[in-house]
Amino acid sequence: MSATEVDFYELLGVSRDADGATVKSAYRKMAMKYHPDRNPGDEEAEARFKACSAAYEVLKDPQKRAAYDRYGHAAFQQGGGGGGHPGADFSDLGDIFETIFGSAFGGGGGAGRARPRRGADLRYDMQVSLEEAYHGKNTQITVEVAATCETCEGSGAEPGTGRRRCDLCHGRGKVRAQQGLFVIERPCPNCAGRGEVLEQACSDCRGEGRVDKEQSLDIEIPPGVDNGTRIRLNGKGEAGPMGAPSGDLYIFVHVKDHSVFQREGTALFTRVPVSFTAAALGETIEIPGLDGETHSIDIPAGIQSGKQLRKRGAGMPVLQGRGRGDLVVEVIVETPTKLSSRQKDILREFRETETGDECPESRGFFDKLKTAFGA
Repeated sequence: MSATEVDFYELLGVSRDADGATVKSAYRKMAMKYHPDRNPGDEEAEARFKACSAAYEVLKDPQKRAAYDRYGHAAFQQGGGGGGHPGADFSDLGDIFETIFGSAFGGGGGAGRARPRRGADLRYDMQVSLEEAYHGKNTQITVEVAATCETCEGSGAEPGTGRRRCDLCHGRGKVRAQQGLFVIERPCPNCAGRGEVLEQACSDCRGEGRVDKEQSLDIEIPPGVDNGTRIRLNGKGEAGPMGAPSGDLYIFVHVKDHSVFQREGTALFTRVPVSFTAAALGETIEIPGLDGETHSIDIPAGIQSGKQLRKRGAGMPVLQGRGRGDLVVEVIVETPTKLSSRQKDILREFRETETGDECPESRGFFDKLKTAFGA
């Protein structure tokens, strides 16, 4: 993962299973501690106060919290859902900040002008085989994005022209209107709150500063990825309008089912049928691993069906770490279904020599039955 995002639960100092009352109590403590009135002139405290308020806005709402638990910050980013997450209807995370704090946080600070918004984040779902998840892979993907217009270099202005001050708001980015006893201040409709207008819009992007185009990207999938692993590519999302920064691209990894192995974390599980003679006498079996090596597993004499044997270090690699998990083999003792006459005779001879000590579990069960029913 390339950039680290602040976890909402860590921000408020609560566990992920905290109930609503605990979340509310934690937020109140944080709000009192970092409130601007208690920390005049402390920009860091003010930023912390705003971040905690935004975190609480998500965690207090069950629907938003469920989406955050499942998708993280990408649940609230435009384009991040690849068509939208079921049951969720959220916009960019910046919208939450702006809703709570107004343009002073999400837009143009105290100057009144609105800055062009950052481009939308994008989501790309990638399927990989279990072998690819084990070894990692380098691949190339193609995504359609709103990219920076090459003609105007993202400015939105026709080459050779620029911007001029808005005549309606005189560069303030806001206009005032009288409504009864009150004066209402709104973003300027002429310049969309920017305080400036284009002298002439770019003919290719029509003043947007971006155009739709296909983008080819080289992607590195690290060894050890699992279902739901999210890879973030900074600045590879949609370009922002009017030269604003680009959003990010999130690669969500989905690992295909395997015909032999099932995965649980870094452990690999497989079921191996063995003959009843091998189970009775013991033997060594060999299993090809995803690492290209052959792993020997010793079957101890007298093993029972369902017993699990573990091969240390033969499982999946640890994502962005060292070492590997284990290979777990579940032994399934197979009863023969086709016997020759000679084999049947041998088994009959064996049965005649049985004392009951050969299968203590079976004998113990029938002894319990006799005791229970007084036989």
